[in-house]
Amino acid sequence: MQLSASPYEERLTAPRSWWFISLLVGLSMALILLPFGTLPLLGGLVGGTAVAAVAASSYGSVRIRVVAGSLIAGDAKIPVSALGEAHVLDPEETRAWRTFKADTRAFMLLRSYIPTALRVEVTDPADPTPYLYLSTRAPERLAAALEAARTTTA
Repeated sequence: MQLSASPYEERLTAPRSWWFISLLVGLSMALILLPFGTLPLLGGLVGGTAVAAVAASSYGSVRIRVVAGSLIAGDAKIPVSALGEAHVLDPEETRAWRTFKADTRAFMLLRSYIPTALRVEVTDPADPTPYLYLSTRAPERLAAALEAARTTTA
């Protein structure tokens, strides 16, 4: 019997400063439309803020889940049986693995505003992807959830 609740779920939401920037985009649009009158000014404020907020929200809507013996990261769904060792990366190692240590074949779900990450080896010989790089605010919890899912399916 499988549990309906997932052992790990995280949404990589955009930082609070991005919401403030969305408001500033709306104010900028309002100032651009100021010469055309009050109604265009209000339309620019509402429309500019809404468009910028939708962009920030969609970028921050990516989820990482471990459920039913699979790791679901964004659009990727990988069975935990195809995954190897998970390496928790501190902020310095995170920066290194998303820049000069990065492999172009790797699956990278990265968000630069998240300082920590998890690098998971891919052990499936048919998969050319050497590892998964996942930005996460709780890399230890994600590694533990992957290990628990691996022992449960084994």
